[in-house]
Amino acid sequence: MWHVSPRVAERAGRRRGAVKVARMTARLVVLVSGAGTNLQALLDACADSSYGAAVVAVGADRRGIEALARAHRAGVPTFTHQLSGHPDRATWDRALAQSCARYQPDLVISAGFMKLVGQDFLGRFAGRFVNTHPSLLPAFPGMHAVRDALGYGVKVTGCTVFLVDAGTDTGPVIAQAAVPVSEDDDVASLHERIKRTERALLVDTVGRMVRDGWSVRGRTVQVGHHEAAAANQARQG
Repeated sequence: MWHVSPRVAERAGRRRGAVKVARMTARLVVLVSGAGTNLQALLDACADSSYGAAVVAVGADRRGIEALARAHRAGVPTFTHQLSGHPDRATWDRALAQSCARYQPDLVISAGFMKLVGQDFLGRFAGRFVNTHPSLLPAFPGMHAVRDALGYGVKVTGCTVFLVDAGTDTGPVIAQAAVPVSEDDDVASLHERIKRTERALLVDTVGRMVRDGWSVRGRTVQVGHHEAAAANQARQG
């Protein structure tokens, strides 16, 4: 499946003299649950117009968190769907999907969002829902990746940016970065280094996706090299 970024579509349409041209700035909806450091990294990156994206909304599964305060300070609209406020998880999932869809995102990004989404959400945003994980997947999936990596005695771990599917940390990998494990590391020190690397990797990966487009074929994600697909879409548009 080809996902043509707004900038690639705009360039292709311009070259062909197309009347209908996709918007140049990609729209990001970011989902959060805590302090929002990854959200802040994306907000900072989007402040530069050359990045090619804007955070158009921030969604949360709880109130009173710093991530929502960061969004408010940046003037970004927010919405909150607490699981306890819905009769069941499927209803919560539909409500979350509808709130995200209202902002017409090109990408939805889980930036420390601590809830698993369901079939309604995944069906609506398949191939466009990005998450991060503090290990080199498929090694050490789940909630305790850093602890598990230390316990296993690995010498190198890292972080992964991937497209979310119905499994737990099983979606196609978009990008990865390695982080060496020091002999004196504990969970806190190693996790802090991974988080710094993860923020940079997320910002870089999202930027490349929105500027250059991406494709998903089976488990292989390729970023960039989609000018031909964009030109085809411009012809059809």
